Formats: sequence, structure tokens, C-alpha cells
Amino acid sequence: MSKTFLRLALGLALVGAAAPALAKNPMVGGAPMYASKTIVENAVNSKDHTTLVAAVKAAGLVETLSGPGPFTVFAPTNAAFAKLPPGTVETLVQPQNKAQLTGILTYHVVPGALTARDLMAMVKEGGGQATLKTVNGGALSVEAKGRKIYVTDTKGNTATVTVANVMQSNGVIHVVNGVLMP
Repeated sequence: MSKTFLRLALGLALVGAAAPALAKNPMVGGAPMYASKTIVENAVNSKDHTTLVAAVKAAGLVETLSGPGPFTVFAPTNAAFAKLPPGTVETLVQPQNKAQLTGILTYHVVPGALTARDLMAMVKEGGGQATLKTVNGGALSVEAKGRKIYVTDTKGNTATVTVANVMQSNGVIHVVNGVLMP
């Protein structure tokens, strides 16, 4: 773990009480997201994330994302998956493609619970851009323009965080409008 990240995490822990409160139980996909539930327990209730939930199940990641974490998940919506070439999702969820699907899904997960404020601070400290190491070992680039956060994969695909800071018992979800590819 980088010294910058550790300093940031320690600094945020020390000033956490002064940070503005995050929305309690925000609505995502027509369902309240409870901070007392895990990432998976909440995601299964979101009508906007049925494709993601099916992919998580097909990849065998339910237990992992139900674990203690903490995790930061950039969660693509059904509309984000629909932007992929026709047949992509159907192909990826087939058992013979489990490794590829797992790689894509874990590319959307970063260790730790990084709120939008954390991401903005990292971007500022990084001179306008920050690099996050994903659970699958790849890198995501994060930028901020105004109050919007953009996440870019190594192929140059960019997703916008459309709902930030959906707090979970084992991390945080940021809803994104694109699927990121390792």
C-alpha cells in the first residue's frame, strides 16, 4: 500500500468527525441501500443492478463481496452493461468464461472504503488524477471535474460516478454508467 494512501487514510480517520454526513439509506434502483447491510445484500434489491448481480453470482463472487472487506465497488448499471457489444454479457456469464468474467468484475473493486471525498482528495494530491489498484491487480484512473468523478480503465473507457457514497457494512458503492475493462 502506498505511503500516500496510508497518509490519506490516517488523515481522513482523524478528521472523519468533521466530515459532512453521508446520505443515510440512499435509493438506488428503486430500493433503499442500508448501511447496515453488505454490498451483495443491498445490490440484489436494486432494479438497476440485476445484470451486475447475475454476473457476480456467475463469477462466484457473492461470498467474497459479502465478506468483511472493506471494498469500494464501482457498480455498473444495467444500462452500462447494455452499452457493451450485443451478446457480450450472455457470453461472459457462461461457465467456460468464469475467469474472464471474474477478472472484469474484480477490476471494478478496490480494497478499502473510499468515499467521493477520499477520491477527490487523492485526485487533488495527485495533481488532477489518481491511480487506484484494483482487486484484480489492474489500475483505474480517477479524475474530477467540478463535483463529478470519472473513472477510466486502461483501455481509455471512461465511466461517470452517477450515485456516490452508497455506504455498506463492508465498504462503499459508487454507481457508474459504464463497464470498465481490464
